[in-house]
Amino acid sequence: MSAKQANKRIAVIGAGPGGLTAAMILAKQGYRVRVYEKNACVGGRNGAFRIDGFTFDIGPTFLLMVSFLRQVFTMAGRRIEDYLDLRPIDPFYRLSYADGREFFPTHDRASMREQIGRLFGGRFEGYERFMTDEAPKAARLNDAIRRPFGDFFAFIRPQMLAALPYLDAHISLWKYLGRYFGPDDLRAGFTFQAKYLGMSPWHAPATFSMLSFMEHHEGLYHTMGGLNAISEAMAKIVREEGGEVLLSTPVKRIRVVNRRAVGVELEDGRFEQADRVVLNADFAHAMHHLVAPEHLRRWHPQRIAKKGFSCSTFMLYLGVDRLYDIPHHNIFFARNYEENVREVAEARAPSSDPSFYVHNPSRLDPAMAPPGQSALYVLVPVPNNRSGIDWSVEGPLYREKILNLLETRAKLDDLRKHIVVERMVTPADWAKELCVHEGATFNMAHNFGQMLYWRPHNEFEDIRDCYLVGGGTHPGSGLPTIYESGRISATLIAARDGLALPPPPSYNLDETRARP
Repeated sequence: MSAKQANKRIAVIGAGPGGLTAAMILAKQGYRVRVYEKNACVGGRNGAFRIDGFTFDIGPTFLLMVSFLRQVFTMAGRRIEDYLDLRPIDPFYRLSYADGREFFPTHDRASMREQIGRLFGGRFEGYERFMTDEAPKAARLNDAIRRPFGDFFAFIRPQMLAALPYLDAHISLWKYLGRYFGPDDLRAGFTFQAKYLGMSPWHAPATFSMLSFMEHHEGLYHTMGGLNAISEAMAKIVREEGGEVLLSTPVKRIRVVNRRAVGVELEDGRFEQADRVVLNADFAHAMHHLVAPEHLRRWHPQRIAKKGFSCSTFMLYLGVDRLYDIPHHNIFFARNYEENVREVAEARAPSSDPSFYVHNPSRLDPAMAPPGQSALYVLVPVPNNRSGIDWSVEGPLYREKILNLLETRAKLDDLRKHIVVERMVTPADWAKELCVHEGATFNMAHNFGQMLYWRPHNEFEDIRDCYLVGGGTHPGSGLPTIYESGRISATLIAARDGLALPPPPSYNLDETRARP
């Protein structure tokens, strides 16, 4: 029985990247897909907002592991090049240290050799060993995590058995990369990627060393128009396949009968029947607000309260009336990086000496700002709302601190005089305005006890016919794995109806290698 014969209805709650991935794959298979999005635009944290000619990505600005994105477009019967204009970024980013040194990681091996020798006392051999050793690890782990982990039998699949020797969950990312990068400052340049998961490199499992390898192997990309263009393209494909994307249509609750999801209740009082429900809301928020507690067992709010969650982020989105000549991606490390990371994870106040990130896409992408102007995106890791910080008081004070750092450390001269558009987002805003539980922008933490089988399953354990996508489920946070969550859930739904969607191909290191 095909989905077209069955004419099954799919209700997708949330038009974020995971929900849209599942929606376009399922719509291609003939399912009657309807996406319900509470906001007036698609994307969720992968969306955008626009003010006076400036466009700001709300969340992700790094696009890596493009091979994952390419595959889900292929499953929807599309060529990614027909929908998106992807531009490689090389050097990948500027890493700026408090003593004035600047490191520009790049595909250019000669440049890497020169920079590592000049800035860190000559450790290029360690970099070469890292790239060699990590290649099979990345291939094996990518093959393993792209399958569902709905039961313990997942651990004895051939892909997982092949990956087990490379899991390295017993050692921290920081300690593990000490094998290759001796100086702390150099090691920081290959471990800060733990922040993509909202974690400390001193606590994140060394499993995630694959992130920095993937950056150097596949490269980083910018999507013209901003990374929000990916969500826009996915929504377009859903509509092309006959699906619906309903904006400004919030869901009040998933209706559950006999432990089975039967549809969604909308805020306006309507009930929409569905054969399957795909949940793309922030997982922990949804368990508190979109599902009645009597339907929850493993993921009851009382149990969620005992889970670890990622850090949050303090954001400044600045439209300025001049072009600043700084790179596309810029990371500024605190003077004492370890202390800064500890403060984010443990302190009850914002860090006194923060690390921060500045995105400056306007040099490459004229669509992001009016001519001669810049759309600057500033992100500062801060504690989530379990810290008890009163951001109504601390927010304006922290804004001044970060603006001072932007004018001094980032050398954005006279920045305050050039700001014409501004939006500040604190952890309190993430929770209140974007429905992010505890303001933890990277969802549940990615310690080993909250990964794989121990993370919420794609086929939700507590409610039948409900499927999870997004950073709060397997495989985890970050755009590439969120796309995978959508693909996995779509594949599971199709399998229920006798449709065998193709599994992900084995990760091919040669095919995915960037060609400088």
